[in-house]
Amino acid sequence: MSSVAIPARETTPKRWMLWIGRILSLWPVFVVGLSATWKLTRNPWYVAEFARIGWPESALPLLAFLQLGCIVLYVIPPTAVLGAVLLTGYLGGAIATYVRMGEPYPVLVPLSTCLIAWLGIYLRDERLRSLLPLRTRRSVSDLR
Repeated sequence: MSSVAIPARETTPKRWMLWIGRILSLWPVFVVGLSATWKLTRNPWYVAEFARIGWPESALPLLAFLQLGCIVLYVIPPTAVLGAVLLTGYLGGAIATYVRMGEPYPVLVPLSTCLIAWLGIYLRDERLRSLLPLRTRRSVSDLR
């Protein structure tokens, strides 16, 4: 019986990737947490902005708790991908609201927050990296 050596993929995460992922993941937590805080404290500027974009003030607490729920799921490692998916959907609604209003600049905040959230989770979660691998360019001789 012969055995063939198959190179195993490194399964232990690189420490630098894990820590950079954790640091990057703080940004969406900060941005969404700050937004939820403004909603719950009924910050006057935020309430006026909220009314300007067409949302009733009565929706503030519900949206704040939705944001906090997404963030809690995002920071817990076993549910981080679910949290990122829900956070992306929530922030996609913010993007859609500003696009509907024809205001391109405010779109950058939810869009960049989503991108940083996914980059952070990509760096800190080996399961996601194995699901969505970044591929290097291979030569024809490597394929034989």
